[in-house]
Amino acid sequence: MSDEASPAARPARPLLAAPPSPPAGRRVCVCVDDYGLHSGIDGAALRLADLRRVHAISCLVGGKSWGVSSRSLCRFNPGGIDIGLHLDFTEAPLFGASRHSLPELIVASHLRLLDRRLIRAEICAQLDAFEQAMGHGPAFVDGHQHVHQLPMVRSELLAELQTRRGDAQPWIRSTRAPHARRSAATASPGHVKPRVIERLGARGLAVAASSLGYPQNQHLLGVYDFQGGRGRYRELLAGWLLSASDGDVLMCHPSLSTRDADPLIDARQAEFDVLSSAGFDADLRVNQVQLGPMSQMLMPRS
Repeated sequence: MSDEASPAARPARPLLAAPPSPPAGRRVCVCVDDYGLHSGIDGAALRLADLRRVHAISCLVGGKSWGVSSRSLCRFNPGGIDIGLHLDFTEAPLFGASRHSLPELIVASHLRLLDRRLIRAEICAQLDAFEQAMGHGPAFVDGHQHVHQLPMVRSELLAELQTRRGDAQPWIRSTRAPHARRSAATASPGHVKPRVIERLGARGLAVAASSLGYPQNQHLLGVYDFQGGRGRYRELLAGWLLSASDGDVLMCHPSLSTRDADPLIDARQAEFDVLSSAGFDADLRVNQVQLGPMSQMLMPRS
């Protein structure tokens, strides 16, 4: 872990200065994705939640550590941390026949070639697994590799949520890309990726979700190519905070060290180092960004 994580190592200084008059009181929800995939991710999510650096955790109920690690989430106050379902059709869905490579799933969904009954059965099974472990439905739903927004998948997801609709209504993650501004986030070589993700289904999901009354975040921050280590991630994080709008989600993928095979482990550990550091707090202050759960941000202001 970087010595940057220790406030005593040296005074924290913001990496990227904000504009002269940044919008005051912008609220952002930092969300850890992939909880349940392995113990390193789970441990990082819990530590960051205890530090109040993240306010949402998105869960892979088919992941190998979900059965054990799900119990650790029950200690969080439902009003302080949003616990959601990370809908999965590419990593570890509950039915083997549901698993697709991401390119295959994208093409088949847009050509309407997927089996609707199998999609619905997988969604139902994942929601059931979440509810059985947590004792309640998810505070939000998003998708591993953003599959929840794809045609056919999104319609079956919303239809299943309608059958379970109660007093607690989940919010649905939007993948709308942030407005283009001069920042580390938009100047990076990977700045095209957020737009590509958005075009795969953000608009269709927004129309369908709005018609049924499901709220969404404003934009999705945190998209990058998982390259560059701690230094680049801190630069990107500062840029995302600088360009954030009120009500944005900043997704992240941190992990502690682990023996589990994970092709993203170096990037995950770099993310944890930066998110747990004093420098992150400094960047929040200079950009006048407040962190909190999206469920609270979506409540009407009095």
